[in-house]
Amino acid sequence: IRIARCFEATRQRCCRLEQDGRRVREQLARVEAERAALEVKLKHARKQVEVEMNKRHRAEAELEKQERKLQLVFETLMREPWGSGEQCSVLSALAGRRFAASLVPGRRSSAVDESCQSLLSHSDISYDRTEDDVVRS
Repeated sequence: IRIARCFEATRQRCCRLEQDGRRVREQLARVEAERAALEVKLKHARKQVEVEMNKRHRAEAELEKQERKLQLVFETLMREPWGSGEQCSVLSALAGRRFAASLVPGRRSSAVDESCQSLLSHSDISYDRTEDDVVRS
């Protein structure tokens, strides 16, 4: 009778372990599916960040190009022989108020909002692309 009880206790333990094993395998399958979905989201987010960074770089390059043009026009107008000192002072005042920030080399226009710089700066983003191409089994 003692041996039969030991076998029955062992059988019940095996059944519990089998149920636990099934539950854990199901949980593992759910977690792996969630991980795969998150990897897809991460890949899309990385692509979107790359696209936005490229747009920003193009916009910054265009801004610098326009600022250089504006500075050349300003310098050309300042070199023109003006008929009166009033016109020159108006141009200087206009440049001082309106274009001073954009005419300083290496300085951005005040129209550009830099409050999100740390969010958009590519130097703050670090991720390893080697995992993007790895096929998991």
